[in-house]
Amino acid sequence: MSKLVILNQGMTGRTFELIDERTTVGRVEDNAFQIADGSVSSHHAEILLHGGDIIVKDLNSTNGTFINNEKISESVLRPGQTLRLGQVELKIDDGKPVSAPPPAAGAPAPAPAPTSPKKSAEGTMIIPRGVSMEQLEQGGARATGFDTKTTGFTKKTNKVGTYFLIGGIIVGVIIVGLILYALSQAKSH
Repeated sequence: MSKLVILNQGMTGRTFELIDERTTVGRVEDNAFQIADGSVSSHHAEILLHGGDIIVKDLNSTNGTFINNEKISESVLRPGQTLRLGQVELKIDDGKPVSAPPPAAGAPAPAPAPTSPKKSAEGTMIIPRGVSMEQLEQGGARATGFDTKTTGFTKKTNKVGTYFLIGGIIVGVIIVGLILYALSQAKSH
């Protein structure tokens, strides 16, 4: 089964297995393969599986879809080629070793490359969403490099609020005093 593998730093190793005939790729959550990068359009491209071919179709994206740095609107993506959506680069991993293209007519055949052991899927990195309980529990720990001489934050006093409250009480007492004075004057007449 073929997989799309992101090559960009920070997302390196993030993969998406191509199992459906049609896979949408884009920045928003309603895509089958979401790539949260500002250079990727909301609905950037779709990947179509037709027999053994992987067809990439641009969905009128802002920053374009490229195969081996050539802008495409629809094209077949082959193993070993680089797919770029905006600034995000991806490759197809079909689990088979990548073979070199056939030599041009009349060109000498290149020497075979030394074989290396097949990379396993163990190297695939899963990028978690959110924070683990362990990370939350460690959240209160101080990071090194902070000035540890301070004892923390202090509560800021609100002098304006205090003055406003005192002024309000004084005005209220004056008003109550004036009302009582007015009532006493009205009773005496």
